[in-house]
Amino acid sequence: MPLRLIKGSYRILHSQPDGDSVHFFPDDAEAFAKLRMNARLSPAGGVQLRLDAIDALETHYTPRAHGGFTQHQPLPLAHAPADRLLTLLGFEDVKRDRETVTSATPDQTPGHILTRFADKYGRPVAFAYAGTSDHTDLAQVKVTAAMLHQSVNYRLLAEGLVYPTFYSKLYPDLRAELSSAAQAARATGNGVWNGDTTTSGATITSLADLDDHIVILPKLFRRLVDYLALGAGDVSLERFTSFLAAREDRLFVISEAHATGLDTITAVAGQKLRLTHPPEDLIFIEG
Repeated sequence: MPLRLIKGSYRILHSQPDGDSVHFFPDDAEAFAKLRMNARLSPAGGVQLRLDAIDALETHYTPRAHGGFTQHQPLPLAHAPADRLLTLLGFEDVKRDRETVTSATPDQTPGHILTRFADKYGRPVAFAYAGTSDHTDLAQVKVTAAMLHQSVNYRLLAEGLVYPTFYSKLYPDLRAELSSAAQAARATGNGVWNGDTTTSGATITSLADLDDHIVILPKLFRRLVDYLALGAGDVSLERFTSFLAAREDRLFVISEAHATGLDTITAVAGQKLRLTHPPEDLIFIEG
């Protein structure tokens, strides 16, 4: 199925790119308007991309409620895809102050994206590529498996640096190819799969566990942090599934051909929680 190709450049100075988002500046300032995409442009004309089909461990996450603090997942595994992303896009000698890029060589690199919509936050949901393309700008492009394999998204997933996280607008043929890459990466035990406890179960005894030890699907981590932020230090999971039910994260379980909610596939026993299905078996419904 076709996606739209947009040519431009990546710029990272004074931003906080992580393993699944980066700033992109289209060559045509009206590119997104011409494609009737509700992308939110910065004053400089750039957008923050959301890389489709992948989710990197969080380097800094502020919960929705009581947002006076941030949580992160184990930083070596969170920084690895962020560093690899920038390398794949052509940046070298990247220096950061905390998470903010203070210098890089070069200060911008050419690239292009394949996309067809922006999410509710105005971020184009895209497959990102380094370098130029033989296609004309704004062209409609049918994405083959070979083309998908060249995307930064696929390469990060195949290297085990990020989790698969699929949403309903991702074309089924692309999803199947990405799912195979994720399963192959899991079999190697590389990257996040070395310590993943998403389906085997993670035991939460403190917020520090989330920061330093527990490796789980980032979407589940974010929901857990949002929940724990309401507890003023209490880390009891007793009401976590009720919290998830109230959030109404809708999804489709592929293996069961069943539409349901995140709460129904999250099992909690005391202070241990897990998903009952692997991430690539899930399709989340766009909010």
